[in-house]
Amino acid sequence: MPEGHTLHRLALDLSAAFAGTRPQVSSPQGRFAESAAIISGRPCSGAQAQGKHLWIEFEDHLLHIHLGLIGKFRIAPPAPPRGEIRVRIATPEVAADLSGPQLCVLRTPEEMAAQLAKLGPDPLRKDADPELAWARIHRSARPVAALLMDQTVLSGVGNVYRAEVLFRNRIGPHVEGRKLSRRSWDAIWNDLITLMPQGVVDNRIDTVRPEHTPEAMGRPPRVDDHGGEVYVYRRAGMDCLVCGSRVRTEVLDGRNLFWCGRCQRRS
Repeated sequence: MPEGHTLHRLALDLSAAFAGTRPQVSSPQGRFAESAAIISGRPCSGAQAQGKHLWIEFEDHLLHIHLGLIGKFRIAPPAPPRGEIRVRIATPEVAADLSGPQLCVLRTPEEMAAQLAKLGPDPLRKDADPELAWARIHRSARPVAALLMDQTVLSGVGNVYRAEVLFRNRIGPHVEGRKLSRRSWDAIWNDLITLMPQGVVDNRIDTVRPEHTPEAMGRPPRVDDHGGEVYVYRRAGMDCLVCGSRVRTEVLDGRNLFWCGRCQRRS
């Protein structure tokens, strides 16, 4: 599932393509045809994201999208639709095709605000308040690794960022939220508001410090479909880049967790 930086990058790209235009909106697949007709030709003021939720503003309606596991948005010069396209947003210069979303609905601004109120703060938004996340974390007996993935606690953080910020700050993933120190939470938040904006710019996740890059260590670059240089994510059984011990893995709340048992001892 795309992490928050991907949605924010997509919002920027959609805004660049359609803000200030009156795009035609259609549903080549047919499943969204009635709603598409309501917003087609209306002024578009751009797109925004919070966590893993994306919305595109059309006058008094918002197109609310959650990509889920298989959803994709392709922005390219107009061409005949290919595949099962739920929604096409198009001008004579550019078309954005949405396929396979988990959620695709029209909402009023009030309905959208109610949906977003259920989410935790997003490190990529300027209006994010880390105190809201801390208030939920330090009262919880759940592992901090589970809390970081809970979108009602913190929105936009996925499996890669949670594994990497815990490693970078030497925090054990099984530490209960109520036993996490305030200093450690501040370090996690500060890391997220540094790493995630860079992910938006680069459109990939890189988390290793300069001294641990392939060039600095004389090691081969990481080969992975997701790209990016990381410490522990999807490196189970490999040597830790810092201490050399084996990277561990287990399933936590239905998602694969990765960590170094030697490096991550801090609470």
